[in-house]
Amino acid sequence: MKKADSIRLAGIVRESIVDGPGIRFTIFCQGCPHACEGCHNPETHDFAGGSDCHIDRLLEEINKNPLLAGVTFSGGEPFCQPEAFLQLGRMIKEKGLNITVFSGYTLEQLNDMGVQRPAVKELLDITDILIDGPYVKEERDLTLQFRGSRNQRVIDMNETRKSGEVAIWKG
Repeated sequence: MKKADSIRLAGIVRESIVDGPGIRFTIFCQGCPHACEGCHNPETHDFAGGSDCHIDRLLEEINKNPLLAGVTFSGGEPFCQPEAFLQLGRMIKEKGLNITVFSGYTLEQLNDMGVQRPAVKELLDITDILIDGPYVKEERDLTLQFRGSRNQRVIDMNETRKSGEVAIWKG
């Protein structure tokens, strides 16, 4: 098992307005099992690619920008490294920032995974917005906010936890 204090990283974007609401620090992790046809980030698929980055170093970079509304975990597939993203996510939440996570898994699949791997459930528990589902080339729609295909959902996880039913983010 990979150490929970570092993330296999493909790259970062220090200020993004397309990866969730407000100005965001976006972390692109390395490694993805989905290999969606037409993926926007195919260079992130190889689990052996990228480089390890200690989560304290990422937090240092996040702390440099007082204008951030939140942090986005993207990929690759963040839920392939849930322990490290959970540790980083907890520190981000302590700073009062929100967390958006992109995943090729659906919320339902992640909930099932969380039974066997507690860090998956715990990462979901601190996620504010989840963009879920694989990219489907045939469902591509460039007019959608924060996602590339119509099958993907932008889920308000706070409302979902309150209501017990999937709540679509209203913006």
